[in-house]
Amino acid sequence: QVQLVESGGASVQTGGSLRLSCTASGNSDSRYCMGWFRQVQGKEREGVATLNTYHGGTYYADSVKGRFTVSQDSAKNTIYLQMNSLKPEDTAMYYCAARPVSCGSIVPARPDSFWRAWGQGTQVKGEE
Repeated sequence: QVQLVESGGASVQTGGSLRLSCTASGNSDSRYCMGWFRQVQGKEREGVATLNTYHGGTYYADSVKGRFTVSQDSAKNTIYLQMNSLKPEDTAMYYCAARPVSCGSIVPARPDSFWRAWGQGTQVKGEE
């Protein structure tokens, strides 16, 4: 069983930066891959970035490439999402998730059933 707790969400002006954190506890074998997803009310949850916790490989959705960076601090069981050059369309609830198998080479547009552990979400709002 894996528990995930996100933090760091806030309202930020367009062009600003924000760092989200996700601290994990529980079975590390269930966290082979960790990722960030986001969801706007009334729309489906979409993939943002994923990280292979064993070899450190990172993957990004096209909409955030060059602006967002996912990283990990293994000693703290924490992954981060550094968000730069925020846009109003980045406004969403951001969720951290974990899966016990490989991330794959692309960020999924929609999470599949292997994403079994989810945090409660943290709200990000990009303000003009």
